[in-house]
Amino acid sequence: MNEIDVYPKPIQQYGALCFRNTAKGPQVLLITTRETRRWMIPKGWPISGLKPRKVAEREAWEEAGVIGRAKKKPFGEFLYDKLMQDGSGARPVVAVFLLEVRRSRKRFPEMAERDSVWLTPIEAARRVEEPDLERLLLKFGRMVGRGRRLP
Repeated sequence: MNEIDVYPKPIQQYGALCFRNTAKGPQVLLITTRETRRWMIPKGWPISGLKPRKVAEREAWEEAGVIGRAKKKPFGEFLYDKLMQDGSGARPVVAVFLLEVRRSRKRFPEMAERDSVWLTPIEAARRVEEPDLERLLLKFGRMVGRGRRLP
């Protein structure tokens, strides 16, 4: 069996790389996945009637309790392996939107299902298991570390 048999075609998801500026520098938000408890960014499936960046904003709220405005264009993308409820495998492609957090709430839809942590981009890159997501976090860290304007 080859990879094509297991993953017939990539499926699309949208995610939010949530960040905030602190006195010690920029931080990014990681959350745990519900099933495997891996560290990840908020992400989810397309929602009919919503633009991709709006899906990213909604997922950030539902999964992490943060509110902000996502950039219009994706910052990048990553692939990850997902075990579906029916036992089949999938390989979603996640388009990642930068989202500067303006507010956060203690109560939000998935608060009892996930943990969250604010980390420097380098610390966050060390925690995630997906190599492409790790690269995106490091890319973000380099951009903000140089004082460059975010796209």
